[in-house]
Amino acid sequence: MEATLRWTAVTAIAPVAWGTTYYVTHEFLPEGDPLYGAVIRALPAGALLLAVARRRPHGSWWWKSLVLGALNTGVFFFLVYVAAQLLPTSLASTIMATSPLVMMLTAWPLLAERPAPRHLVGSAAGIVGVCLMLLTGVTRVNALGVLASVSALILSSLGYILAKRWSHQVDVLAATSWQLIAGGLLLLPVAVAVEGAPPALDASAALAFGYVTTVATALAFAAWFAGLRRLPAATVGLVGLLNPVTGVLLGTVVAGEALTLQQAGGLALVLTGVVLGRPVGERARETVAVPDPAPRAPASTGARTGHGA
Repeated sequence: MEATLRWTAVTAIAPVAWGTTYYVTHEFLPEGDPLYGAVIRALPAGALLLAVARRRPHGSWWWKSLVLGALNTGVFFFLVYVAAQLLPTSLASTIMATSPLVMMLTAWPLLAERPAPRHLVGSAAGIVGVCLMLLTGVTRVNALGVLASVSALILSSLGYILAKRWSHQVDVLAATSWQLIAGGLLLLPVAVAVEGAPPALDASAALAFGYVTTVATALAFAAWFAGLRRLPAATVGLVGLLNPVTGVLLGTVVAGEALTLQQAGGLALVLTGVVLGRPVGERARETVAVPDPAPRAPASTGARTGHGA
């Protein structure tokens, strides 16, 4: 059980770090270049993890990295960009809050992880809680924006489950670095076509991107996929609800925004959902006891390198 709590805490690093990007992006990053922002996040973060892992893709991981990079970074960021242009942030975030339920339903056929009733209850509590926190007077709904947001939700959930299914084959840092680099490279030509020249960054923006790249991308994604390897997908999905919680709390503590009674009730419901997602009993012990990654291939196979993929 201690191992379960430890890996749950490790997993929580990801949504908490992602939640801080709302404030950092709003306060310090240039507006109008979200695709370049995603590229600047993904490519350096992937290169940083690659420098630590010192392994390049081999065998089937060439195409698996492209698939995961597209689902979890490239196509995902593009769809989120479209949704952000067409929907209020509160509505887009609320749609993404259904991610735990979608992950559970995807993990059922692909991983044979049948969601427990408490996971379903936790997911429902989390969705209602996020609605209470974020939906405070949304009046404009764009059908194309909703479609983009739902598509991003479905594709990223599928990408997370596929990453979990394939994760035993290589170590977490290597697999995370490959998909971040692949996703960034897929996004780069789209950013050039849509946004033109890269944005000029002043010192504060450069420092903010440094934080977003190292903490909210490299560290966060590594923690997220490490948690997916060792915990049930339902647990990881519900831990992800800490993302909007972090955004709301930062707005209250740092930006001085008022926390309404409705938002406080929503926050309590979300935290209840996270607690209900915690694995218990034999299933928790079995899930945590994941074998170590497959041994690294000998250097002669070209599976190990100190250079970028």
